[in-house]
Amino acid sequence: MSKILCIETSTEVCSVAIADNGKITDLREDQSGMNHSRLLTVFIDELLKANTLSMSNFDAVAVSRGPGSYTGLRIGVSAAKGLCYGAGIPLIAICPLKAMAATVLANTNKLDIKPNETAWLVPMIDARRMEVYLSIYSVNMENISDVEAVIVDEKTFADALSERYLFFFGNGAEKCKAVIQSENAIFVENIIASASNMATLAEECFQKKEFADVAYFEPFYLKDFIATIPRKNLLF
Repeated sequence: MSKILCIETSTEVCSVAIADNGKITDLREDQSGMNHSRLLTVFIDELLKANTLSMSNFDAVAVSRGPGSYTGLRIGVSAAKGLCYGAGIPLIAICPLKAMAATVLANTNKLDIKPNETAWLVPMIDARRMEVYLSIYSVNMENISDVEAVIVDEKTFADALSERYLFFFGNGAEKCKAVIQSENAIFVENIIASASNMATLAEECFQKKEFADVAYFEPFYLKDFIATIPRKNLLF
């Protein structure tokens, strides 16, 4: 049982939420672009004041660890570490791709989708041109493919799509619609990297005491993989 401040800045979305015992109780969010340096501290201050809270009332801060925007991640992680250090509370690092996948699975009825037991979930974050950051999960949230940077073309998911349904979502999925042509490719709309996705995973990490080192934690930029596609890949 915990109260956690959740911060998500890995994409163009600047988002802050309060999670109480694994449920979001309040949220501030802007999707208009890279305004994180201007809005993040404002959103945090607004949430604290609106809920009559101070950082001493929180048990931890959860922040998106990446991959994503270099600048966005730096802003979010720097703020989270500062808050943790000042309040003497632990830091929780959440993968935005995993958070999106968990949100889709928790809202299948609302999203009007029915993944069967063999389906894979493919959250995507926009990188550049036709490149995306992605990871793949089963409907049991088992990790099928680790986080990687992939340049998407018409052959990228061909083998997997010949065998099963793949559900694509996130801001990287939108630009892949034109090249991923298969009846087994299902695009789920309006799924973004948001602090509202982080509550369940953050609570799980808190209960397991899976904390990041406040002093030494750095965002996961995936820099070493941006320029190339791994040779061994389950998708090919």
